[in-house]
Amino acid sequence: MAILVPRRTILAGMIGGAATALSGCARSSDRIGVGLITALTAQSAKSSEAISRGLSIAIDEINAGGGLLGRKLELIRRDDESNPGKGVIAARELLYKEGVAVLFGGLDTPVARAIVPIATAARVPFVVPWAAGTVITHNGTDPNYVFRVSAVDELVDKAMVAFAQRNYGMRKPGLILLNNPWGQSNEKGLKAALAAAALPLAGSEKFEHSDVDVTPQLGRLRAAGADCLLMVATVGPSAQVVKSLDQMGWDVPIVSHWGPAGGRFSELAGPHANRVKFVQTYSFFGADTPVKTRVLAALEAKYPDIRGPQDVTPAVGVANAYDAMHLAALAIRTAGSLDGEAVRRGFTRIGRYEGLIKTYDAPFAHGQDALDERDYVWAEFDQGRIVPLPSKAA
Repeated sequence: MAILVPRRTILAGMIGGAATALSGCARSSDRIGVGLITALTAQSAKSSEAISRGLSIAIDEINAGGGLLGRKLELIRRDDESNPGKGVIAARELLYKEGVAVLFGGLDTPVARAIVPIATAARVPFVVPWAAGTVITHNGTDPNYVFRVSAVDELVDKAMVAFAQRNYGMRKPGLILLNNPWGQSNEKGLKAALAAAALPLAGSEKFEHSDVDVTPQLGRLRAAGADCLLMVATVGPSAQVVKSLDQMGWDVPIVSHWGPAGGRFSELAGPHANRVKFVQTYSFFGADTPVKTRVLAALEAKYPDIRGPQDVTPAVGVANAYDAMHLAALAIRTAGSLDGEAVRRGFTRIGRYEGLIKTYDAPFAHGQDALDERDYVWAEFDQGRIVPLPSKAA
């Protein structure tokens, strides 16, 4: 079947054709390259480090078991600085110079969206362990080379509305959204979820990543009678919302997408950081399983700063990446080669896998997303650590 991609991928395809020999050479070495593009030095660097650690623990396990196709895996990282343009450059380097067999990345939805056509043109699977934008996997390409082990915006939006109704009796919510493609994606999803729940909207306000005062937007929501805020923003901007509410003296519940979990939110937001309740896909404080015990022991042995589940933060970065790496390994084993199209088909043929987040059963047989709303948990910050809410609240 033909691949349907935007015009901007033509250049990537030309580069890919010119770089075939170089890519093939890289893949014929004694190592299999696993690429990672993420924000290693931006405000969300803590999330990127969690993703790196999850991938590394999984790669250690795979290599200890003999590797894949008789070769060991090697993680090759590049920093996108949360910048889509830099993400594209990094993707081309990893795909065409390093010749990676599978590409991981997309901490930020705008970066992930920019990488999708590059990976598609190269015919190399792109696995997303964080970015939740619905359009990343619902991208209109055929065949689709993008697979995700993470939350999905349209499902999170429904979960946010249900949580706010259940725990705060929300009747007239206000939306406070980062003014970027991720915020726009969730505005559409939240409005649809509110309409389905027959809830009137107090208003929808946007703000910029660089804003240091969000009181004008919040003031309009308060004047409109908002009794709960539904927030979609990354670490720094989310903290600005909390600080602006403190300045206003407005004690209103905040139900958030998982943006605050991505870095130094608790430190930046101040003493009222715990007023924000946000979604997660995993917590190491949950029930013990053999996989959890094994992964936590490996984390403690490999990283001196981890001495227990309270130190694995954000846990979703570790858990999503760990499961995603093992699923990618299963796809390669199923394919029996490193050919990108064969590996793509391998993802769709994965059967049962006992992962960290859950036991997967044909996770990509009918779509590109391995997780759904049944896999979400709710959390808050407690003394700088992310902890799950009691089950009755979640």
